Amino acid sequence: MVKSREELEVYFQRLGLRYESHEDGTFLVALAPGQSPVAVRLEPPVVVLEVSIGEAAAADLGRQARLLRRLLELNASDLLHAAYGLQGSRIVLSAALEADNLDLNELEATLADMGMALSKHVPVLREMAEK
Repeated sequence: MVKSREELEVYFQRLGLRYESHEDGTFLVALAPGQSPVAVRLEPPVVVLEVSIGEAAAADLGRQARLLRRLLELNASDLLHAAYGLQGSRIVLSAALEADNLDLNELEATLADMGMALSKHVPVLREMAEK
């Protein structure tokens, strides 16, 4: 159960994660060297986790359709706790966890899901977006 930023910070410490705390209440959590950090914020009644992947906009509509289709396929096949989505033209990977029921294992599993996606999916997705 997470009711405060301090309790969320304790979870990061117990998981041995490196993180930065920002005045606006956002934590930037490092999952692996060279990866974008995951932004984590307590927004009662949920804990929101999000990382920006890159632009989805492409001049070629066929290429853009293939990229968006791939995002949907990955949501269905590889991701258990997080999902890809669009914010404007940016691809984001995000998750929302109920703060009142959040335990250390659920947070760890969600961060692991996002870490796998960042290492396995993102290089391919960025390549698809650039071609």
